[in-house]
Amino acid sequence: MDLVFRDAEVVDGTGGPSYRADVAIDGGRIAAIVKEGAAAGCQRPTARRVVDAEGLALSPGFIDMHAHSDLALLRDPDHSAKAAQGVTLEVLGQDGLSYAPVDDRTLAEVRGAITGWNGYGDDIDFDWRTVGGYLDRLDGAHGGRGIAVNAAYLVPQGTVRMHAVGWEDRPATEAELNRMRRLVAEGLEQGAVGMSSGLTYTPGMYAPDAELTELCRVVAEYDGYYCPHHRSYGAGALRAYQEMITLAQDAGCALHLAHATMNFGVNRGRAPELLALLDEALDAGADITLDTYPYTPGCTSLVAVLPSWAGEGGPEAVLARLRDDETAERVRHHLEVVGSDGCHGVPVEWDTIEVSGVSDPALAEFPGRRLDGWPTARRLLIEDRLGTTILQHVGHEENVRAIMRHRVHTGGSDGILQGLKPHPRAYGTFPRYLGRYVRELGVLSLEECVAHLTARPAARLRLPDRGVVREGYVADLVLFDPESVAAGATYSAPRTLPVGIPHVLIDGRFVVEDGRRTDVLAGRSIRRTH
Repeated sequence: MDLVFRDAEVVDGTGGPSYRADVAIDGGRIAAIVKEGAAAGCQRPTARRVVDAEGLALSPGFIDMHAHSDLALLRDPDHSAKAAQGVTLEVLGQDGLSYAPVDDRTLAEVRGAITGWNGYGDDIDFDWRTVGGYLDRLDGAHGGRGIAVNAAYLVPQGTVRMHAVGWEDRPATEAELNRMRRLVAEGLEQGAVGMSSGLTYTPGMYAPDAELTELCRVVAEYDGYYCPHHRSYGAGALRAYQEMITLAQDAGCALHLAHATMNFGVNRGRAPELLALLDEALDAGADITLDTYPYTPGCTSLVAVLPSWAGEGGPEAVLARLRDDETAERVRHHLEVVGSDGCHGVPVEWDTIEVSGVSDPALAEFPGRRLDGWPTARRLLIEDRLGTTILQHVGHEENVRAIMRHRVHTGGSDGILQGLKPHPRAYGTFPRYLGRYVRELGVLSLEECVAHLTARPAARLRLPDRGVVREGYVADLVLFDPESVAAGATYSAPRTLPVGIPHVLIDGRFVVEDGRRTDVLAGRSIRRTH
């Protein structure tokens, strides 16, 4: 054998009780599992290398169901933000906005629209236009060596609409709808695992339910799933969740609810209502999963809180409106009085918004500061050319804990890696689940939590040989110390790496060894194959 972990406490991802065993790896797969006290005559496996795993839990690699590393994986071969957490697979193309499929016009527009998420990309050679081309680019990154962790991709519905319709707030024509159907189908044929939407982001939010349903029918034909950031996490959140459930059922499509939480003051303590809604649909046969991050603040771009009408026409049109005093006053009124649809129908409370990052270095004084009102927000939007990212301190701990206990819950960091002070969830989500919510608070048992982070998302992604510690499965594995694992990232030091995760393997190769990132690039694109 290539490698044996001796005397590990195997938490296999199924949710069943852990057990002590030797786990052998050969050729990138789990070759043998010999439990302690195995029948006489069953020899302990030997290997060219034996690692003493006494005191360590061995689990499948963690799957980040909601990641924004679309350019980071191409930019940074190290990518310790995720590798050091034990993440072995990220799902990209989230919130309806990413970099494929595009044409030249759409690529320029989407780069501007999500500068706050990924940077503008001046350091990236955008030599692809299709989903398959992007996935090939991941596989050939860093001189053909690959990427730090595996990556799957969702066709972004907002980008598809940008491509076929533009930035207009109107229903698509039949020809445009057919064009969107073809783009989604081509993306799935080329390996995407489903489709995402960002229904509080322009231009995806301009799509009516009938249009989304038609695209979801295409997703269902390819056995993919629909992953919406739905129309409200604030006022009208329950109605927005029901809208997505009904839409997916009408289309016959599997549904995965992105960063599924209940935020803002109107939803304090209302998670049980959401869970009852989910249970009713699940009991009726709906195929639904969801992901969350174990923190209360949200994170997005500052431009996202504007009303949808202000976004029509694209980024340059937004900037023109903001520069016009009369139009800017209308924006302020919608934000502070009416409750912007971009801010989930809730009048904005400026002191809940903390600047986390800027694109213009001349504005470096702002990250870490709370906004003091519309004049400052307007200045930032204009001078930073919509590239400002923010934290929104609008969540509720009781909701976070209730939702993470649910039977269809999975983990997703929603980690934006840009900015001077990004949300600590980008570097801390998975060890925080294990340290804070398992060991310290007992919200989940260790076995339950690992299942949420491994086998359950692998099943949603239709991965036949990942997500469980089982003979014959791909050796994407994490070894961690249940007694010390913890997130290092904090709001004041958000890029601090976790502790208590000494070993991470992808395809049987150490990407983290003895707590240090190796130079191994074992990650590849994970493509829909059925």
